[in-house]
This record gives sequence, structure tokens and C-alpha cells, in this order.
Amino acid sequence: MVRIWCLCLLFTSTTAMADVTSGPPVGQAVEGFSVEAVTGTSSGQKVDAVATRGAKPTVYAFIPTDKWSRPSARFLKKLDSEIGSLSDVQVVAVWLTSDVNASKEYLPKAQQSLQFGRTDLTVFAGDASGPGSWGINTDADVTIVVVKEGKVGQTFGFVSVNETVVEQVMTALK
Repeated sequence: MVRIWCLCLLFTSTTAMADVTSGPPVGQAVEGFSVEAVTGTSSGQKVDAVATRGAKPTVYAFIPTDKWSRPSARFLKKLDSEIGSLSDVQVVAVWLTSDVNASKEYLPKAQQSLQFGRTDLTVFAGDASGPGSWGINTDADVTIVVVKEGKVGQTFGFVSVNETVVEQVMTALK
């Protein structure tokens, strides 16, 4: 009986931390969406996040503001560092929030602290669940969409994210 209880407990705790489906289907051409760039080359401008990157390989990281945490920050910092070895790859971090102005105030402070080199911090000014056609699951702490040549290469809906999962994203980029 104890073994069964332990197995049930193990199964329950494993599924509670499982990843979720989030992001557009693999192989689909990505649709543009408007963001307010807070850091990076387009800082202070409203831009189409997809059109700005064109066919270049891009990692879109969708982050619901209420899920932002130190582990999420460590993940983004390591990802930013790792993509430095790949040419033309950029991370576009998209804050999903109901308070755009508060996020626009906070993100420069995050940039100053984390010192991203290849990550642009942006705010999605629409619905806090993200661009509708992208199918973002707000149960995920971070949704990663790897885009190559304008198409979805892979998606990740991390319920619990930290720097140890960066390798999965890097594998999808190569």
C-alpha cells in the first residue's frame, strides 16, 4: 500500500511540473504582432516584432508579468549568453501584461541589472494573453517560440523554468 501511495505521489508531483502546450504549431508561418520596444535597437518605438527580424533566426520569449521570477531571469540571461555563439540570432522577450506603463518603467531596470547583449525587451500592448494567432498559454512561466526563416521551428511552454533548460532551446536553434 505504501508503494502505491509513493508512486501516486511521484506521478502527481511530476505532472504538476510538466510543460504545457503553448505557441503556434511547428512549421506554421509566423504572423506579425505589434510591441513597444523598451530596450534594444528599436527602443522607444512601436514595431512589428516579426517584420523587424525578417527571416533571421529568432527566439521569442513570451513572459506573463505575474510569472516573472529570478529563475526566469536566470534562464533569459543564460540564453542571451549562449546565443552569442550563433550569428544573427536574437531573443525578443515579450512582456504580457495588463499594465503596459508599469512594464515599460520596469524593463530598463531589468536590462541594467541583467545586461542583455542579444535580447530585446518589449511589451505587448494588446491582450495580456498575447497575440491571438500565437496561441500563448499563460499557464506557462515562459513560452519560447524558435523561428527560422519565418516559420516555427519548435515551441516550449515551460511551467517551471530556469537556466538548466537553455540547452533544449539551443538544440532547437541548431
